[in-house]
Amino acid sequence: MQLEDHAGDIAHKARAMRHVSITVAAKAAGISEDDLAAFEASGQGASKINLTALAEIIGLHPQKLEAVAGGWLPTPKDLHRWPEIRSFTTAGEGLTVNGYLIWDATTREAALFDTGIDAQPVLDVIAAEKLTLRHVFITHSHWDHIEALPKFRAAFPEAQLHSSSKSAPASQRNQRDKVVSLGGLRITHRETPGHAEDGVTYLVSGWPKNAPTVAVVGDTIFAGSMGNGNGAWELAKQKVREEILSLPGETLICPGHGPLTTVAEELAHNPFF
Repeated sequence: MQLEDHAGDIAHKARAMRHVSITVAAKAAGISEDDLAAFEASGQGASKINLTALAEIIGLHPQKLEAVAGGWLPTPKDLHRWPEIRSFTTAGEGLTVNGYLIWDATTREAALFDTGIDAQPVLDVIAAEKLTLRHVFITHSHWDHIEALPKFRAAFPEAQLHSSSKSAPASQRNQRDKVVSLGGLRITHRETPGHAEDGVTYLVSGWPKNAPTVAVVGDTIFAGSMGNGNGAWELAKQKVREEILSLPGETLICPGHGPLTTVAEELAHNPFF
């Protein structure tokens, strides 16, 4: 799986975060405005761009941006340490989105983190593994992360819905310091607004054989990048730093788009941090 954001996407987001005009950024990069616009659109043409100067003026880490432009990817993740996790990537309207199914091996109770666009792949695994869906956790209410929710609600009407949306009924809203048990697993949450007002990160711990905590982060952070700040860039970046990158380095990060990564890899390679 390729990164959600190529180097041009990252530069465009960083330029928006810093309110740097394309004229100023292009001059620093030593290229024309048209060439910078093309780079931001495609990620191509990095060889003729002064990425170090561009990164410095838009607030990115130069060496990390150069590494992404050169093809950096997080190491492929072997999920044998977490055998009761399945990642699903569904597509629609020109994009793909990730959702995650987690369950307890003994009780066969399951929790879904974001529904994605198509419910069927998840429903097939639930049936094949003889699971009961007890919980649906929503990282944020953007359409691609909740599109299939009605189908899961119809199939499992008793499943408890969890979100941080202010419009959700009180019984469905995440409560501070609450721990949700799923067999031997423990699910907690950290509020991570910025990309979305109701953005939240869910932490799943208590895995057999002391497997590291799993962080389902929605669009708060991606491998090598972060979600669009949508007018709240500094808040978004602050929450990533305080609530996600403060976790142990081996924590498995499960983003809403793009490949799996870890806290350690993002600290070492994410140009925003």
